[in-house]
Amino acid sequence: MTVELLLAFTLFACVTSITPGPNNTMILASGVNFGLRRSVPHLLGISLGFGVMVAATGFGLHAVFERYPSLFEAMRWAGAAYLLWLAWKLARSGPMADRTDEVVQPMRFFSAAAFQWVNPKAWVMAVSAISNFLPAERSGAQVALIAALFTVINVPCVGAWAAFGSRMRNLLRDPLYLRLFNGAAALALVASLYPLLTH
Repeated sequence: MTVELLLAFTLFACVTSITPGPNNTMILASGVNFGLRRSVPHLLGISLGFGVMVAATGFGLHAVFERYPSLFEAMRWAGAAYLLWLAWKLARSGPMADRTDEVVQPMRFFSAAAFQWVNPKAWVMAVSAISNFLPAERSGAQVALIAALFTVINVPCVGAWAAFGSRMRNLLRDPLYLRLFNGAAALALVASLYPLLTH
């Protein structure tokens, strides 16, 4: 990759990683509901899981979707259904005082990593990165570089949302305010599906 293309990709990765979407909405809610420290496995699951997805796309999964576009469509709609279920759970979650570690847990590392495979925005980001920033005759080293860079850039971008949510915890100690926040986050999660499923 040329220096210019690498800089363009870095900007693309920053913008797509930090803008609102399912991952950032969910990690913001996790920061509010569980704090930054307990949200770290969720954060790392997002970033590393997404990096693996980018690598898999670059190493040939992209070609499968080009050959079988209905498979990509099916995954998008399955992801949308799962996001709606997560939004429903978030909207119904209770105040912090009602919780115990046994009853409610933040999303764990492997769950967050697996979620990337049904996240419509993550697929759009991964396919766009491989299609727009790598040549058709790409090498394994180029794919690995793109995947590694996306992972490294993704961590602080997504982490900023978790940190912001954690800082909001004291403001949302009131059960009513927390319920309002969780309801708004659930609506934002649903709204994030619109541009991903209609483009």
